Amino acid sequence: MKKRLTQYQVVIVNLDPTIGNEIKKTRPCVIISPNEMNRPLRTVVIAPITSKTKQYPTRIKIDFQGNENWVVVDQIRTIDKRRITKSLEKLSKEEIKKIKEVIRETFVD
Repeated sequence: MKKRLTQYQVVIVNLDPTIGNEIKKTRPCVIISPNEMNRPLRTVVIAPITSKTKQYPTRIKIDFQGNENWVVVDQIRTIDKRRITKSLEKLSKEEIKKIKEVIRETFVD
């Protein structure tokens, strides 16, 4: 993947192989890691996106390609950039704001 990857951009990622309850298959994900990390490192931190979810406080509803989807903050993980197969659009300012709030509430005491 040669294209510059930026924070809060949606990308298509091959998450397999997985173990247990980890979110599987090739799916859209949001890049969570800051651009200062994304440029030099061969990895990025992502949160998967799913179209089916339960109402957990760590799931953020977004509009992705005209459909209701959820960013799964409780499944954030670091991946090698080679798992990314395609770059898509960036999230809206409101969606980014909500993700930041949930990450803060979940991981920062």
